[in-house]
Amino acid sequence: MGQFFHQYLEPIKLNDVQVDWKARDLSYLMEDNYVKHFTDMLKRANPVHGNDVLLKVRNIDGDVRIPYQDQSDFERIASQFHVFEEWKDGVPRTAYKGVVFFRYQTSRRIFLVGPDSLKQLGIADA
Repeated sequence: MGQFFHQYLEPIKLNDVQVDWKARDLSYLMEDNYVKHFTDMLKRANPVHGNDVLLKVRNIDGDVRIPYQDQSDFERIASQFHVFEEWKDGVPRTAYKGVVFFRYQTSRRIFLVGPDSLKQLGIADA
């Protein structure tokens, strides 16, 4: 198993770029602003459904939104991307309103979207 993960994971490296956080506008992280920012990203993401989502994602430019129905469905999809599959208290770890997102190949974002996530975020089913 170690070789399997070694193939996909890089060692953790300390940041060597200085960032002046006090000079940055981080207001988008305030809850009301973040919900709007997050839902806007989610709305713009291309929906992908069905089997072989990894293959489909490779053929789409830009961000992608993939629905999952339950824990086993989430784990099946997450394993295709080699991302963390763990759940706690009935939701995937790192989820926000049932949505887990991560970067996949360059800057592309993948959103794994739970069955009630769009409703929780005030997004009409797309």
